[in-house]
Amino acid sequence: MIGLDTNVLIRYLAQDDPVQSPKATEIIEKRLTEQDPGFISVMAIAEMMWVLERVYQLPNMDIATAIERMLQADVFVVENEQEVFAAVIALKEEHGPFADALIGELGAKAGCTSTITFHRKALRLPGFELA
Repeated sequence: MIGLDTNVLIRYLAQDDPVQSPKATEIIEKRLTEQDPGFISVMAIAEMMWVLERVYQLPNMDIATAIERMLQADVFVVENEQEVFAAVIALKEEHGPFADALIGELGAKAGCTSTITFHRKALRLPGFELA
């Protein structure tokens, strides 16, 4: 298994750098296999979400689609895949921000009875309560 940093994922998705994008494409499309997949950490997913939203100003639905494709690809192993998928659903259904949904899902997996927040938009997500 090969770990993938956020910048490799971004360059692959954006295809906006004449040097790095072809290298990212080569890695993802030629080097990774089901037998030797790419590992995508929760941190890389969250960072990728932030970059696509803030820097590239992509709509949430486009970002959700990109993450869903990664979850479906046989050449990727996504850390906490079920929780990432639940956060994508929350994003698509506009229940709350992706990062908050992911924090809540990971907390629930760890056994938390709730997640306390100051972020009012997160209150639309299950398991959140206002501090």
